[in-house]
Amino acid sequence: MTALRDILVAQIAAQGPLTIAQYMTACLLHPEHGYYTTREPLGTAGDFTTAPEISQMFGELIGLALAQSWLDQGAPGLITLAELGPGRGTLMADILRATAGVPGFHSAARLHLVEVSPVLRARQAAALGAFDPVWHDSVEALPEDAPLFLVANEFFDALPVRQFLRDGRGWRERVVGLRDGALAFGQTDALPNSALAHRLADTRDGDLVETCAPAATIAAALGARIASHGGLALVADYGDWRSLGDTFQAVQGHATADPLAAPGLADLTAHVDFEALARAAPCAHTRMAPQGELLERLGITARAQALATKLGGEALNSHVAAHRRLTHPDEMGTLFKMLGLFPHSAPTPPGFLNDT
Repeated sequence: MTALRDILVAQIAAQGPLTIAQYMTACLLHPEHGYYTTREPLGTAGDFTTAPEISQMFGELIGLALAQSWLDQGAPGLITLAELGPGRGTLMADILRATAGVPGFHSAARLHLVEVSPVLRARQAAALGAFDPVWHDSVEALPEDAPLFLVANEFFDALPVRQFLRDGRGWRERVVGLRDGALAFGQTDALPNSALAHRLADTRDGDLVETCAPAATIAAALGARIASHGGLALVADYGDWRSLGDTFQAVQGHATADPLAAPGLADLTAHVDFEALARAAPCAHTRMAPQGELLERLGITARAQALATKLGGEALNSHVAAHRRLTHPDEMGTLFKMLGLFPHSAPTPPGFLNDT
């Protein structure tokens, strides 16, 4: 039982069921009881751990890839260096440390962070205050007058999705309603859905497809800015090229949980549909790669070996485990993907292949 659960039960009783997207938005962003607005979710004391928190190598390699793309695009004298959902600032701190030796990169960069959580903004200020970051509530508020070099690690998975079950040539939407006074999943009647017309060819009755309009809107905005001003967006998240199946999930205390059990107290996510992001940004070039393969091509094993020479005992064991967790197919290496958005006129960013 949570305070937000009581609010949602009353709302559904008065107004009817919520879409999965409406439910996610309320649980994550409610101003008083939302998961992201009231707590720090990361780390051992939180509910989940992201790649930058696992090892400094992740941020270092991402930073050097950004800097190399900046050089490949002529080393413009003013750029927007941005991150969506920067967490505790760990990833950006590693990016900035790794690129400190790239002549001209720091003097060109103006740091901008898109973050809605007051709790996490405070942590980011502590980690990145020396670089004078500017915070924004949305991607649309980022500066439009300079090339954009941007990272988004486990940002898109928290954007609200809608779920649709195929029924003949129509679709039933999955919703959150009430059953005997408790939150419960339900379905609407089957209706045609023009936005899913292209999925009739690769789905059958009973198949579930997830859509995420906010993700498409953000990808379109990023693609347009990069196409017009230059830059690179690197999106790292779990998911696949095309959505199929129910991936809506809750994580609490580093374990999966019932997404309806404790509204506001658990993180809610869904896998990212990378094809939908690419389709939303046709004005930019896109490349996708499994995280493990891309990190290997960026040199993570050589970096891991260099760091290992200074370690021993439990520190060395943890370091080896971190390398495995980031890259191995049984860990994050295959489930997590990286998508690059860059100008059609620019070279393919480091780590990506020309034919993917």
